[in-house]
Amino acid sequence: MNSPVNEPAIQVEGVTRQFFRKRALDDVSMTVPKGCVFGLLGENGAGKTTLIRHILGAFKAKTGQVRVLGQNPVTNPVDVLGNVGYLSEEREMPTWMRIAELLRFTEAFYPNWDRAYAAELMESFRLDPQAKVRTLSRGERAKTGLILALAHRPDILVLDEPSSGLDVIVRQDILAAIVRTVADEGRTVFFSSHLIDEVERVSDHIAIMANGRVLVSDTLDQIKEDHSRLTIQYKKPLPEAPSIEGAFSCQGQGREWTVICNGQRQKVLAHVLESQAEVVDESQPSLEEIFVARAKAETR
Repeated sequence: MNSPVNEPAIQVEGVTRQFFRKRALDDVSMTVPKGCVFGLLGENGAGKTTLIRHILGAFKAKTGQVRVLGQNPVTNPVDVLGNVGYLSEEREMPTWMRIAELLRFTEAFYPNWDRAYAAELMESFRLDPQAKVRTLSRGERAKTGLILALAHRPDILVLDEPSSGLDVIVRQDILAAIVRTVADEGRTVFFSSHLIDEVERVSDHIAIMANGRVLVSDTLDQIKEDHSRLTIQYKKPLPEAPSIEGAFSCQGQGREWTVICNGQRQKVLAHVLESQAEVVDESQPSLEEIFVARAKAETR
C-alpha cells in the first residue's frame, strides 16, 4: 500500500465505544508514527483489545475515526489487512494441521509472502515444521503465530498481549524478533501489554490507558522528562497522606512523603511553600511509577 511518507501508520481520533453500561473507549485519540515500536500499556480491562479491534476493522467507530496507512479498515479491509500482521493473545490455530501445512495455507492469502523469511524464522525459533499444532507448547504456538504475522512482511505488526502466559526465555525470543523486524526493515510495531518492563525495553513511543481513556501518549523519553518525583519533608509527622493539588500520587509516612507529578510541578511547589515544608529530593520517576500513579489517579 502506497501512502504519503509523513502520514502516520495509525491515526485514531475521538473514538468512543459503549458496551451496554460500560464505556470501553472514551474519546480515544492516538497517533502512531511509521517505523516505531509503539507500546500500549494498561491493565486488563483498560480498553486495549477494544482499541485494537477498531484498528483491525473488526469494530466500526461509532464516533470519531480510525485510519490505518491512510485507509479506513472497515471500508477497505483488503487493502488494510493485507498490510497488517496480527498476533492475538488467544493464538487460535487449526490444531489438526502441521506447522508446514499452516504456513502453506496462510501463504495463499498473501501475495507478498516470503518463504525464505518464514524458513529463517522457523530455524531461529527452533520449530519443527512437521509438528502438529495440537502438540505445541504455549510458547511454540506464540512463535508460530508470530511467523504467520511476519512472513508476508507487513507494514504494520499488531500484537495484543504477545507475551501473555509465556516464560521469560520465550518472551525474550519474541521481543528480539519484533525489534529486529523494526530495526532491519523500518516497519511499525503496535503492541499492547500490561507488562511494564517489557513495554519499556522495546518501545520508543508509549501510550498509557485506564478506564478506556488515553492518559498520556508520547515518546518514552518525553513521558519520563515530563514527570517528576519529589520527596517532601514536613516539620511535623502527618497522620495521613496530604492532599496536594497537581500530584497524581502521594506515598510515605510521618514527616516524609513522595509525590509524582507532571506539568503541575509548580502547584506542588506552592503546596510545599504554603506548608513550610521542604523538597529534600527531586528526580525522574520510572515508567512503572508513572503508570501506577496515573492509573490510580484515574480510578479515584
